[in-house]
Amino acid sequence: MLRSSNLRGFRIPGTEDKLIARLFADDTTVFLSEFDDFEDLQKILKKWCIASKAKFNIGKTEILPIGTPEYRETVIRERKTEGCVVPINDDIHMVAEGESIRLLGAWYGNNLEVEGPWTIVLNKIDKKLEQWERTHPTILGRKLIVMLTAGSMTQYLTTVQGMPSHVEAKIARRISSFMRADKSAAAVAEETLQAPIEMGGQNMPYTLRERQRRNET
Repeated sequence: MLRSSNLRGFRIPGTEDKLIARLFADDTTVFLSEFDDFEDLQKILKKWCIASKAKFNIGKTEILPIGTPEYRETVIRERKTEGCVVPINDDIHMVAEGESIRLLGAWYGNNLEVEGPWTIVLNKIDKKLEQWERTHPTILGRKLIVMLTAGSMTQYLTTVQGMPSHVEAKIARRISSFMRADKSAAAVAEETLQAPIEMGGQNMPYTLRERQRRNET
């Protein structure tokens, strides 16, 4: 319905089809031209809800203006584009400058700070490691915990958005501190922990920068 509608969506140079919608599971992302009317979009969504017996959660809808700074400011202030007959409902969140929205695990916005999305991830890693520290895990347990926290929480975001070097350094320090927190055990060099099991190590993950250096050597 969206793709066959009169909504213009985005026109991508070199392609014939308009970019109007991307759907994954229950996430829907719609791309509207400045000449599209948001009310027309809502009419399509309401009709789809009636036909499918589903419910579109308008309360979770967020609008990210795209264009020049002046245009984005106008859209946020007036809550409408050139194509809108009436202003967009106040219940729908307009994403301001410097604010981000999450789309399929990645963060998008205008004038975002590079570390913005990573601050949330770092806080989650710290909280998880603090919780696990109370269980007094063994060295092997610590390695597994690092893989379950620092490893799993950073892998996807790094793939889709990259990881700044200073964030990588912070994570590396957190891992090192957690691995050495067990004072009852003798300290083990990081190189030994990161070495393959067949070489007497624990095959513990290391940073992306360290992986690149090892590949080069």
